[in-house]
Amino acid sequence: MQMHLRSLSLACALSLLCMPAASADEMTWRVDGTTRRAIVYAPAAARGNARLPLVFSFHGRGDDAENFQYTDLHVAWPEAIVVYFQGLEPPGGLAGWQVERGEHNDRDLKLVDAALAALRTKYAIDDDRVYATGFSNGAMFTYLLWAERPGVFAAFAPNAGRLRASVRPTVPRPLFHIAGERDRQVAFTDQQAAIAVAVGANGVAGKGTSCGEGCTLYGPGTGAPVMTWIHRGGHEYPRGTSERIAAFFRAHARTR
Repeated sequence: MQMHLRSLSLACALSLLCMPAASADEMTWRVDGTTRRAIVYAPAAARGNARLPLVFSFHGRGDDAENFQYTDLHVAWPEAIVVYFQGLEPPGGLAGWQVERGEHNDRDLKLVDAALAALRTKYAIDDDRVYATGFSNGAMFTYLLWAERPGVFAAFAPNAGRLRASVRPTVPRPLFHIAGERDRQVAFTDQQAAIAVAVGANGVAGKGTSCGEGCTLYGPGTGAPVMTWIHRGGHEYPRGTSERIAAFFRAHARTR
C-alpha cells in the first residue's frame, strides 16, 4: 500500500490532473508535550455560518499524511472538511496509531480530542456529521474510535483493518468495511471476524443483501447498517474507494 501510494504521489507531482482540488492548511496541536500535526482541506464555506461535515482520515503504518492525502477523499467529498493526520514513530518503529485503549498512553485518542476541539473553534462543524476512516493500522484505530468515542462520530469506514480482542464496540453506528480477499498483511479471515463483530454490535445479523459487485448491506435492523465491499485484491486502497466512502458518509448523519 505504501509503495502504491508513493508511486501515485510521484505521478501526481508530474501531472496537474492529479493535484489536490484545493489548497491545504497544516494544523498542529500539543498533546502530552508532543507536537502533532495534520493536513486539513476545507471548502471556502467552512469559514462561514454553514455547518459542514468533518472527516478524520488515518494513514497506514509506515505511511504519512503527505502521501495519504492523495487518496483524494477531499476531492470525492469537496463539501466536507477532511483532515489527514500524521502518526507518530515510536523508537525503532514506523509511524502509526494505537490500536487498543491505553496503548502509548492513549496518545492518539487524545490527539483526536484535541484536534476536534480546535477544529470546532476554527470552522463551523456539523456535530451530527463527523466521520472517521483509515487504512490498515489506521483502520484499526478507526475501529478503536468506534469503541472509545462512539458519541463523537456519525459513521466509520475502515479499510483493510481488524479488531484487537480488547476492542469491542457496543454503541450501534453505521460502518463501511473495505477488504481484499487476497490480503496477506491483515488476514482476510481477521477482517471477516471484525465485520461479524460490527454486524453483532449493530444488531443487523443475517446474510445481508447485495448492493453491487462485491458489496453487501446488512440492515436495516435494530441498530445501524453495516456495508462491506469485498474486492479481489490484496492489502491496498483500490481505485474508487474514496468515492464509496464519501457516498456512505453522506448517507449517514448521527442519530441521538
